Parts: sequence; structure tokens; C-alpha cells
Amino acid sequence: MKKHESLRSRSGAAPVGLLAAVLLCASPGIVYGSDCPGGGSIRLVNGKIHTMDAQNRVVSSVLIDNGEFAAVGNQQGGGSPGCTRVINLHGRTVVPGLIDNHNHIILLGLRPGNDVRLDKARSIAKAQELLAAKAATVPAGEWVVSLGGLHRNQFVAPPATARFPNLAELDAALPAHPTLLYESFSGPSQTNSIGKTFFESQGIVVGADGTIAANTQSLLALQALRILPQHNNPQAKMRGLLNALGFGVSVGLTTHVDQGSFHFAQSFFGNPGTSADGLAAFDQYRAFDAARALHAMGRLPARVQINYLHIEPDVTTPQLTQRLNNAVPLLGDQWLSNGGIGEFTAGAPFGGIGSAAWMNGTRQVAQHGWRNENHSLSRTDFVSILDFWNTVNTELKTIGIPQTPAAPDPLKPNVVNPAGITQLRWVVAHVPFITPSYIELSKNLGVGLSVLGGWRWLSGTPTGNGPPFRTILDLGARAGMSSDGMQIAVMDPWTGMYYAVTGKNARGELINAGQTITREQVLRLYTADNAWFLGPKWEKKLGTIEKGKWADLVVLSADYFDPHQVSDEQILDIRSVMTIVNGKVVHDELGR
Repeated sequence: MKKHESLRSRSGAAPVGLLAAVLLCASPGIVYGSDCPGGGSIRLVNGKIHTMDAQNRVVSSVLIDNGEFAAVGNQQGGGSPGCTRVINLHGRTVVPGLIDNHNHIILLGLRPGNDVRLDKARSIAKAQELLAAKAATVPAGEWVVSLGGLHRNQFVAPPATARFPNLAELDAALPAHPTLLYESFSGPSQTNSIGKTFFESQGIVVGADGTIAANTQSLLALQALRILPQHNNPQAKMRGLLNALGFGVSVGLTTHVDQGSFHFAQSFFGNPGTSADGLAAFDQYRAFDAARALHAMGRLPARVQINYLHIEPDVTTPQLTQRLNNAVPLLGDQWLSNGGIGEFTAGAPFGGIGSAAWMNGTRQVAQHGWRNENHSLSRTDFVSILDFWNTVNTELKTIGIPQTPAAPDPLKPNVVNPAGITQLRWVVAHVPFITPSYIELSKNLGVGLSVLGGWRWLSGTPTGNGPPFRTILDLGARAGMSSDGMQIAVMDPWTGMYYAVTGKNARGELINAGQTITREQVLRLYTADNAWFLGPKWEKKLGTIEKGKWADLVVLSADYFDPHQVSDEQILDIRSVMTIVNGKVVHDELGR
């Protein structure tokens, strides 16, 4: 690997010139720049602008100039003479751009077909409406799909049995388009009549009602879509990423920390390029082509920071070694940057924590001073992770990280770091069952806890619940919100906020009693608190509405902070009516 190759594919850049046509017609609600020098200025007035700064100020106006906040409230600021657009908010509520500190936005962009996020579909009728709306924008015969980030729990209220929209209901919504709705990593899935005909022609077993069984048959269906020529080309992948990021800005997400994917060559589902590669697998060498091409053309509508997930059972971790030796963390600009290692650090997926490869990888990441993230799902993962991180922290502070016995490097002496890992911004993700003593250990190690809500809302149960939001905040731990979308969880941050505030899942069950937090607390976890997870370079410029920070903000459809106007249940319906990223309007319903 060459120096600074982390954001490059093994085969070079995507053919940007070939993709210009698709970009000109994609995402019609996105506006870039203006005729004014430097893009002009924007002044928002007559609003309730929650800055989320240290004083928690609420102001009525803000000035944006050259991509930054030039004045907030009564602060002095200029603007471009004759080039300032004034937007009257008419009392609307504004918050900083929302940050998702752990998701899989790149994977979502690689979905085959025209993907529809059903995050806000809490009924069959709403799912039909969203699918039909997407179909109206694409030619007849094209696939309209919703792959991952959904669950049968969300569509039918109790006491009715949880289920997908059935074949007849999908036919009604999509009479001229084939479809596939796909749950989690490997199904089950559901299709309509046109899709049924296609899948059966490929030898895939489809029930009379359009159902496709989980695992082998759903994986075969997914692979059948992936290899269709209209889906397996650079233009389709560019369109897919624009679509994914476009949904994000429509719900207020302006910054994504992507946590990578299982690799096709090492997927725990099977061999590369076969039906066994599930929804959470991609080609690690070409997966970022679309993001790089969009960035080169100035067309990214949101910020993306990329972590590198490692599944490497070889105890000497040669791939990880090469990356750490030849790449620079946080390389990039304010739109696209690499981040750290995670959400796995070598070893095997889901079973690698504590293995020799995982321990060697963890030590190497510490030695090189990179950010590291590991996920904790079980009732013991966090114990194994934090105990070993504590060991590594002691080693780094006192003797330096020992060389790997299997592959010692005499040219690389141990390096002592008096701060250990405490300044490296290591993160344990999800932590549904973390205990107070390990929360305290995370504080001592300078470790952040990435907590989530949308996954538990979608499929959580009274025993599969958590995380302990209230305990984490009461103990003063470093924490921030994420979605872990979009395989097993929704991307929509308002769903995550609803779960954190109410403790209820999609079936209306109270599953996280005693661990709920306030609306302001969870909003802060999505903004000011989440900036820390982006590293020191981006942290100084994001998370709050303050003079000199990058101008990311969201105008909300309703006043989230007022329970008299927005009940707890109505939090689920909140969206953005205008999203501004780096001073550019990237989503706009105010003018419609």
C-alpha cells in the first residue's frame, strides 16, 4: 500500500467523467452554491435557534458566510454585499446538523436498485405510500427496493401479528416495478408479483404470497439483484450513495462516521462474490469509489468520515500492519476524511474479541496512535474489550507496546506514550449491557461510548434492550448517539431519540424502563457531544452553532423541544424542512 492510500481503491479512481450525467439529474432538491462570489451569504431570521453551545443559548438569527457561521444572535457579522439570502423562519426551530457517530452509509449507497428508506413507515399504508412515491420517479420496470434497516415489527400494530406488506399490498403500491423488502443481514424478504416472476426464473424459491425464506434463498435473491448490469456499474453506485445521503439530510443528518463492512473475501457468510455474501458485505478495495468521485466533483451533500473495519484472523495481521505503516489517520478535508480502525480490529467477525489476532491488532493500533473502535453486543464483550484496553494502556505508558512474537520487527523499537490510549479517542460501540464499573473504567481510559436507539426500537425486546442511557449520563461518561444503520437499524435519528426518551420499541412495548433521558440530553448526544467522536480536527468545527464553526444546521418540521406541540409519539414524525451543510442548502422543503 502506498503512502496516503486509505481513501483510494486498489485499481485507482472511479471514472468521474462517465458519471457526470447521472449527477446532473440526481437529488433535485440539492442546491450547490450560487452566482455570488464564494457562494454568497445566508441570514436566517425570526427563528428559535438552539445553538447547543456551552451556555445552551437560543437565538433568533444566524449569519452564514463562506461556509461558516459568521454571526450568531447579536454577534457582529458582515456577509457578502448584495449576495445575502435572507430566510424568514417564521418561528421554526433550528438545531445544529446532526452527527451519526456509527453507521454504514457507504454500504447503503451500494444497495442494488432504487432504495427506499422505510424508517418512518409505521403502517402498511405508509410503506405503500413511500414505495409508490419512489416508483413515480423511476422508469417502469426498474427495481424499487428497501434492503435492510427495516423489520416486520414496524408495519402492523399489536395485537396483530408482525408482518411485511404482502404480495397483494406490494402489487397495489408497485404495479409496474419489481420490488424486494429485505430484513437484517440475510432475510427473510418479501417481493411482489413482478419480482416473484424474476426470482423464480433464477431458481429462487418464492412463496405464493411473495415471501422468501431467510438465509440461503434471501441471500440468493440479493445476489441476483447485485449482479444485474443496471445495478453493477459506477453510475448506479453514485446514484445510490446520493440517494442514501439525500435521505440522511432529509432527516437532519449532516455528518456520518462510516464503520465499514465485512469484506467479500472474508465474509462470514461464505465465499466472495457468491449468494452467501450478505447485506453487510462489500468489496473493500472499490467500496469507496462513489464517495471519492462525488467528492472530486463537489457533490457530496453531507460529510463522511470513514473507519476501516478489519476482519483478519492471521495473528500477524499483515493487512492492518500495512495500513498503519503507510497511511495517515484523519487524512482528508471537511467533506471526506478517513477516521480510524473499526468497528472490528482484526480477528474473526463477532467471534474475534480476545483472539491472538485481535490482541495483536489492538496493540498495533495503539502503537501507531490511531483511533480504534470495537463493538460490544453481548453481556461480556465490553468486559473483554475494556479489560484488554486497560492492559494496553498500561503497556503503552510504561514499556511501549511489545512486538508481536510471531512477527518481531527489529527496526521498530517500542514507543512509550505517557498518555497511553487516553488521548486516542477509542470507542466502544452499542454497549447495551455495560455495567457501572465498566462505565467508570471507560472514563479512566478516556474511552467514548457510542450508544444507539433505532436498532432497539426496531427489534428490541425486554431482554434484548439497553443501552443504559441514564446510568451512562449520571456517571459522567463520554457518550454520543449513533444509528448503526442500515442493516439491522434505521438511519432516522428521530427514531433513536424517541427510543432514548420513551424506552419503547416499534411494537409499543416499554423495554428500557429506568434508563430513559430527556429530549435535550439525547439531542445533545447527537450534536455537541458527538463532535468528540470525529477527532480533534473536526471536533473544533462541528456539533454546535457558534461563530467560526462550519455552517451545518437543520430547520425542523416541528418544535421538538415543546411537548405541548410535539408529543413523545410525534417525535417519530419529525424531519428536516431545510438542511444546510457547510453553508450550502442541501435539502429544502421551505420553498415548496
